[in-house]
Amino acid sequence: MGKTIAVVNQKGGVGKTTTAVNLSACLYEKKLHVLLVDFDPQGNATSGMGVNKTSSPNVYDVVVGGVNTAKAIVPTHFSNIIPTGVSLSAAELELVSLEEREFRLRNALESVKDVYDYIIIDCPPSLGLLTLNALCASDTVLIPVQCEYYALEGLSDLMQTVRFVRGRLHPGLEIEGVLLTMYDSRTNLSTQVADEVKRHFPGKVFKATIPRNVRLSEAPSHGLPIIHYDRSSRGADSYIELADELVKKGGV
Repeated sequence: MGKTIAVVNQKGGVGKTTTAVNLSACLYEKKLHVLLVDFDPQGNATSGMGVNKTSSPNVYDVVVGGVNTAKAIVPTHFSNIIPTGVSLSAAELELVSLEEREFRLRNALESVKDVYDYIIIDCPPSLGLLTLNALCASDTVLIPVQCEYYALEGLSDLMQTVRFVRGRLHPGLEIEGVLLTMYDSRTNLSTQVADEVKRHFPGKVFKATIPRNVRLSEAPSHGLPIIHYDRSSRGADSYIELADELVKKGGV
């Protein structure tokens, strides 16, 4: 059985979707079986993989409508993906009245979990029912943290949510690691933030760091992961390093 990882941070603009897309592509290039689940109503992971947001059925149909999970999986050159669309934005309210509302995604992925080495879930920038579903469906949590002022702001809320899920819904949930993003080695601020994050999460910070990189920012507009857009870029090197580190940690 493979490993399911939720890429989560309720703060927007921290490189969450960038990480989900590029980590998936780098793992897939290692000849691993990878499924990316776009569980963010904005659908940026879907477009970042070159898939149309109007693709149907999508993750909303699976989680709320009960559609067979395999029917929603779209193969790409970069990994398989369950896409999303604007309909997912309504799911937060609709899930409230459904049975096993926190476990709808977990139950949906059960039928395909054995097929994949890694399932990567791109979570929305919130701590609502969608994120709870993602956490309950995952084995571990990967937390991107940007190397900027107030980087740790709000992380206590996220950790409180993780503890709630462990205590009430999913005792086996673990922290996969914390990923430093938008890192600029030329600035004191990035170094200070990195040191502070390492103090708060001892032994849990990935060695790989994701730099500020123009090519990394451009890639989504072309519907390509960075290793297919500009493999020689620093952004590509960093995500390849992250994938290597993740695989070496084991668990698959």
